[in-house]
Amino acid sequence: MNRDDLRDLANQRLEDVRVLLEQERFSAAYYLSGYVIECALKACIAKRTRQFDFPPEPGVINKVYVHDLGVLVRSAGLEPALLADLEKDRELKKNWTLAKDWSEKSRYQMWTKPKAYSLFEAISTREHGVLQWISRHW
Repeated sequence: MNRDDLRDLANQRLEDVRVLLEQERFSAAYYLSGYVIECALKACIAKRTRQFDFPPEPGVINKVYVHDLGVLVRSAGLEPALLADLEKDRELKKNWTLAKDWSEKSRYQMWTKPKAYSLFEAISTREHGVLQWISRHW
C-alpha cells in the first residue's frame, strides 16, 4: 500500500461508517471509525518514506505496524503539531480525546449508539474533526 491507497481507504471507510450508522450497526461503526484514523495516520507515515530507501530497522517498523493512534501520531512526526493545535482549538482537543482512546480491541466490544455517533462526529466534523486535521498533513 502507498500513501494514496491509505488516503483512499480512510475516505472509503468513513463512508462505510455512515452506512453502518444508518443500519444501526453501532459496534461496527465505532470500530471502523477508529480504523479511519489509523489509515489516515499511516498515510502520513507513508508520506515520510522515500522510494528506494532501505527498509527501516525493526524498532522503527514496530512503531508503524501498530494500531495505537498515539504511537502512530508520533511515528508520523505529527506530535508537536498536534499538541500545538490542541492548545489552540478546544473542539479539536475534545475530538482527539475521544478518538485517541480507540483501539483495535474495540472490535471485541459492544458499542452503543451514542458512543458510535460520538466517535464518528469526533473524526468527521469538517472544521474540528480529527480526520480533517490529519488530512492537512498527508
